[in-house]
Amino acid sequence: MTLDRRRFLTISAASITGALLTACNADPEAAHPLLAFAERKNEGVEEALFRHDAMDRVPPGARLAGAAFPRYFVSPTVPVWDAGVRGLWRLEVSGAVRQPLSLTLNDLMDKFPRVSQTVDHFCVEGWNARAEWTGLRVSELARAAGATPDARFVDFKSFDDDYHESWDMPSAMHPQTLIAYGMDGNLLGPGHGAPARVHSPVKLGYKNTKYLTAVVFMPMKNGGYWTDRGYEWYGGT
Repeated sequence: MTLDRRRFLTISAASITGALLTACNADPEAAHPLLAFAERKNEGVEEALFRHDAMDRVPPGARLAGAAFPRYFVSPTVPVWDAGVRGLWRLEVSGAVRQPLSLTLNDLMDKFPRVSQTVDHFCVEGWNARAEWTGLRVSELARAAGATPDARFVDFKSFDDDYHESWDMPSAMHPQTLIAYGMDGNLLGPGHGAPARVHSPVKLGYKNTKYLTAVVFMPMKNGGYWTDRGYEWYGGT
């Protein structure tokens, strides 16, 4: 697919939304179904653009954001897992799987192939930052849990004020979609989603759930913290 065609499809999706918004000005009550239709069309365009073998390539020696990498969360203060109150942190894997899993941080680090990748992080606000992320592929988690054929979506849940975001299965299975527990050669710190978080350059930042507690494979999609507040559900880059 050429860049010109990509731009054409993107502009076409934007045009659909713009036209419907104009039409809705005359009848505000009609806005909701029309905008839902527009979102479905936009998602269709993004899914058409998505390629499982397309990789985010960062030039060798590219500068990393380091300490300048933004920190964000929705809780009033930085979320920190208190083992004395909540017990040992575990990642629960459930839903449309043959073998539900309950994994400690050591399990994630020792029982799955470790992947390190330097990639971009794209924010919906327009900025991007680079970091080296270390973790395991979500596809490895799906394999270990035995995701069933009807698993078409994945919900990533958090202890950051019950934050969650759901994904389409192809994006979750992309080889650069990780459950990350390390950043720039160190374990994740509280400001960046410790003990573990989702990270992938194929989705905008708000889709990359931090402070992860659960991965739920699902036959039907649900929403998310920001998508329920009007942000686009697909959130692709």
